[in-house]
Amino acid sequence: MTLLETYIKELRDSQHAAVKETSYYGALANLFNEIGRTLKPKVRYIITPKGQGAGLPDGGLYTAQQLKRVGAAAATIETTPPERGCVEAKGLSEEVERIAAREQVAKYLERYGQVLVTNYRDFLLIG
Repeated sequence: MTLLETYIKELRDSQHAAVKETSYYGALANLFNEIGRTLKPKVRYIITPKGQGAGLPDGGLYTAQQLKRVGAAAATIETTPPERGCVEAKGLSEEVERIAAREQVAKYLERYGQVLVTNYRDFLLIG
């Protein structure tokens, strides 16, 4: 099964018991982490990283080197913004353009430099 097929299957298998946004976080994390393993530098997706003054994004995209650098110093990662930006995910019925127009996304953009907006089927990178 391809990476995309696995992602869609995870979404489909969860749909009847899922709430519109958070129930799909795991499928999204699996997708991003599999893709992130192939990148140079490698990128790791962290679900709901600690807020950095702009609210709580649904995910953060950290480089492997960034996570390695902080190592055992967990307090350091709490204050380190995700180097590759953050993710704002909303329910399947929402349109990414409308999500992207929200004030919250503007705050994330200002703080993190890049925001990947998704409704789990469409993706829009703002930077």
